Amino acid sequence: MHLDLEKANITVVMATYNGELFLRKQLDSILSQTLRAKEIIIVDDCSTDSSITLLQEYASSDPSIKIISNETNIGYIRNFEKGMMLATGSFIALSDQDDIWVPEKLEKLYTNIGDHLIIYSNSELIDANGLSMHKKMSDIKNQISYDNCLMYTIGAWAPGHTFLFKKELVNLCIPFPSLVTHDFWLGFVGTCYSPIKYLPEILVLYRQHTFNAIGANTHAKKASQAKPTKMQLQEISRQRMQLLYNKCPSVLVSQKNVLKTISDSYQSYSLKNNLTRMLVFLKCRNLILAYKKKSGFMKILFCLKMFFKIDY
Repeated sequence: MHLDLEKANITVVMATYNGELFLRKQLDSILSQTLRAKEIIIVDDCSTDSSITLLQEYASSDPSIKIISNETNIGYIRNFEKGMMLATGSFIALSDQDDIWVPEKLEKLYTNIGDHLIIYSNSELIDANGLSMHKKMSDIKNQISYDNCLMYTIGAWAPGHTFLFKKELVNLCIPFPSLVTHDFWLGFVGTCYSPIKYLPEILVLYRQHTFNAIGANTHAKKASQAKPTKMQLQEISRQRMQLLYNKCPSVLVSQKNVLKTISDSYQSYSLKNNLTRMLVFLKCRNLILAYKKKSGFMKILFCLKMFFKIDY
């Protein structure tokens, strides 16, 4: 499907919170795109630094920028959800407050999205000073096209900061659950209706620093965060599997049956559940573990471990 650049109707949705250190560079990179967004919605989550002043400075000179200030802190998932619901564009690109976009990002994603609901790209990691860390997101885990919702069973590696997606996807995702990140939910729901396309080009410089809400290592915990107990992790995993099963459309008979079997097996550590869980993971391992950089042997070993554990 050919898309006319002159008719591009893209909304950029940015969520901000105390982003004064890096915000200016990201805004400049968005405003310097070869394909300009028709609308830039920025939802600030009660920043206590100079973020609002900086945003107002930009908005005063560019009418495409719209600032929404929350009355109470609602967290980054609700913040992005709010911005997406306010978007009027036919396409939405999500923006973190601390990255830098390559000038051709929106143009390349828009011209390659075709009939897909979502397209995403590779990105390069930079440090707090904007210097390359000589590592790409694709170096950490496999970045691939996702054409089956089972590929999201335990995780995925399609980051929201590289997304361009059609506005209709938001309506399919509302309400956004708190159990998973907003971009995971967009991706999972998206694969239930259309394959996610991967464009293997670096279109974002993805900044890693102390205050990342989620960095390239999504399992890293900040020192100030209490580590969940084993029982808490297990309960989160149970609820998460139930969430995926419930959301999977009934028309995807095979996938929904697999998610139901896995979800049911997460209810206890009975011998039957443990064996069922392990066998389903083994059978579907090439889908479930597609994003992980694991050999065939390590995939099998991972599945065998599912006999003894629920969380991952």
